[in-house]
Amino acid sequence: MNPDPAQRSVRILLAAGETSGDLHGAAVARALRRRWPDAVLYGLGGDRMAAEGVELMAHTRDLAVMGFVEVLRHLPFFHDLEKRINEGLAKQPPDLVIPIDYPGFNLRLARTAKHLRIPVLYFIAPQVWAWHRSRMRQLAENTDRLAVVLPFEEPLFREAGANVRFVGHPLLDLSRTYPERETFARSLDLDPNRPVLALFPGSRLQELRRHLELFAAAARKVRTQMDEVQPVIAAAPNVDDSVYSGTGLPFTRDGETLLKHARAALAKSGTTTLQTGLAGVPLVITYQVHPLTYMLARRLVEVPHIGLVNLVAGARVAPELIQDEATPETLSAELLRLLRDGPERERALEGLSRVRSLLAGDAADHRSTAERVVDLAAELLER
Repeated sequence: MNPDPAQRSVRILLAAGETSGDLHGAAVARALRRRWPDAVLYGLGGDRMAAEGVELMAHTRDLAVMGFVEVLRHLPFFHDLEKRINEGLAKQPPDLVIPIDYPGFNLRLARTAKHLRIPVLYFIAPQVWAWHRSRMRQLAENTDRLAVVLPFEEPLFREAGANVRFVGHPLLDLSRTYPERETFARSLDLDPNRPVLALFPGSRLQELRRHLELFAAAARKVRTQMDEVQPVIAAAPNVDDSVYSGTGLPFTRDGETLLKHARAALAKSGTTTLQTGLAGVPLVITYQVHPLTYMLARRLVEVPHIGLVNLVAGARVAPELIQDEATPETLSAELLRLLRDGPERERALEGLSRVRSLLAGDAADHRSTAERVVDLAAELLER
């Protein structure tokens, strides 16, 4: 029988490969430290996880690669990293492995850890229900606990055989004090009395190459119809200023404050759509990838929407314009409907309010998502 984990130093491997995973992984690391102050935390993540004491084997800036074609170019790096991690799992097994989203790498990590009889708690289940439903059963077999953050995922994974629990969405736990509107506007040389259009083109360079000029062109089209609108770009933390300065639009590293003061948003598909929806900001969703990646994805994707706000709502509460459908003209037309007062804007606001309620989960449970995840970790460590 293992000693009480509260009385010994536990070793936990956390693995996040993207900016959002680093954010939520940091909250889990912080909660783990509160439960086990002497815990040894290591693995994959970014600056936030490192600040919480996670010793990084690789940084998210090198891990955040998306798309079939794009991943091929980085195979040698991933092969070497996977080899190092697998050797470590075999030679000095941790007490627990916590993969966080990031399916391309973490599904294999979970399988290897399970094969070595290391407990696996998968937090933020990969969206295999969208593009590869056969992997739902595989995920169930390779995890001891599955902590999901979207309410409709719990019955889907339970049916596939997983020991699954909906733990609420971690975005609801983020709280901070935001600068007043006048302070925010002054920092970007904006007029605080005019509406702001938030642009979220992505955090990866490959996303920015496809989205940034498209988003800027759509914003300029909006201004031909509503010249009072002030577009502002949400800049990624690890991307050089020069990437954004060529657009001629103001940009900020503080995307949360930008959302706080925005009237509408244009966002690439991903977690950003949930952040925008939870902020109560009507949005248009878009995404563009390499044509070959898109052709392959169309064959695999099995869901009616790509935007998470729409998937949670079970309806199209935010317009989606993907690949060739996304042009400055089409995007600006949808944005104008949301920027102006009227039934389109009201319907969007009602839909986003419904999304927030669904993501909150059990209103009587006032613990954070990270605390619920650590409860699951304790069950495995005490077993």
